[in-house]
Amino acid sequence: MGIAYYANYLVWFEVGRTEWLRDTGWSYREMEQEGVALPVIEAHCEYRQPARYDDEVEIATRATLVTPVRIRFDYQVTRTADGVLSAAGHTVHAALDAAGKPCRLPPRVREMLPVADDPGTPGGSRGAA
Repeated sequence: MGIAYYANYLVWFEVGRTEWLRDTGWSYREMEQEGVALPVIEAHCEYRQPARYDDEVEIATRATLVTPVRIRFDYQVTRTADGVLSAAGHTVHAALDAAGKPCRLPPRVREMLPVADDPGTPGGSRGAA
């Protein structure tokens, strides 16, 4: 059909949150080595205008603390060439320890995030796919 496969947007969301974490000076790998994993427990995507094969896209990512054990990432995927919003969505993640039990997000992550009801601007990052 000449347009990007719908599930690729979820992969691009993952790229966005990986870059967000990397921009904070930490990586998913380091966090998992310290015993915390962030599995997706909810995902939502609204498709606006299609990205076509070979389009470059930019993923704007913002993170918000939902609870001490949950984090929400909001995404906007735009086509780089014309700045048109291709999709917007969010994912919610639970913090799990090495045994797979819920645990608090590490303090260094919680300190970077506004609380969901806080009127402050969430921390953001931009990535490309």
